[in-house]
Amino acid sequence: MTAIAQGRARRAALVSAVCALVVSGTALTGCSEDPDEGTNGVGKLSAAEIQRKTREAADSAEAVRLSGNVVTSGRTYTLDMRLKSGGATGSVTAQGSTFQLLRIGEQLYLKADDGFWSDAGDDGKADAAAVDKLGGKYVKVPQGDPSYKKFSGFTDKGVLLDGLLTLHGTLAKDGYHERAGTRIIRVTGDAGSGGTLDVSLKGTPYPLRLTRAGGAGTLTFSAWGKDFPLEEPAKDDTVDYGKQLPTS
Repeated sequence: MTAIAQGRARRAALVSAVCALVVSGTALTGCSEDPDEGTNGVGKLSAAEIQRKTREAADSAEAVRLSGNVVTSGRTYTLDMRLKSGGATGSVTAQGSTFQLLRIGEQLYLKADDGFWSDAGDDGKADAAAVDKLGGKYVKVPQGDPSYKKFSGFTDKGVLLDGLLTLHGTLAKDGYHERAGTRIIRVTGDAGSGGTLDVSLKGTPYPLRLTRAGGAGTLTFSAWGKDFPLEEPAKDDTVDYGKQLPTS
């Protein structure tokens, strides 16, 4: 091998090593002539088009798992929900209490421990008999009950995603990155102050992570399109309270 050929080989090896180092980190730019090679191509679109494509993908998906924190009305909710058009199942944590939500069609169930129900009620104390009856059971929530409106939104895929998957301000692309082994394109609103959204560059352009504007929470999305069962709880594990629940 000539000295010139050896020099070229060394330079090629050095470039490959540098690119491997970059790819193993966060950024994926600068080492490929075409950063969209092998992707779904949404990285070539404008930020507004990426957001639109992502919304379309989310709306058309049969199911999704959503987890993370949402801050609303000054209260932080930690969610771990599986959602689809026919209902949802999962858990919500707020103010130190964790409760289970299950919705099948229009019927919403709420399952919580005695502590949750003990703290319910206008005066912060629920009737002891009610606590004994409701604690640890799947409680049918009447549709006219304030709790139905309050909690059913956490189980409605369309409503929840419509309210979350929106960036505020001027949209812009913030480069190619990697999240949990998947290449993504990041879109920001007002340079991040209006939120950031990581969109998959593999297959369908689903949203994978959302940081909401104003510190209103961070959410991850997974299991897009993967169905899951929804089963009515056993009768001996269900309570039909038959009237307005203690305020929770």
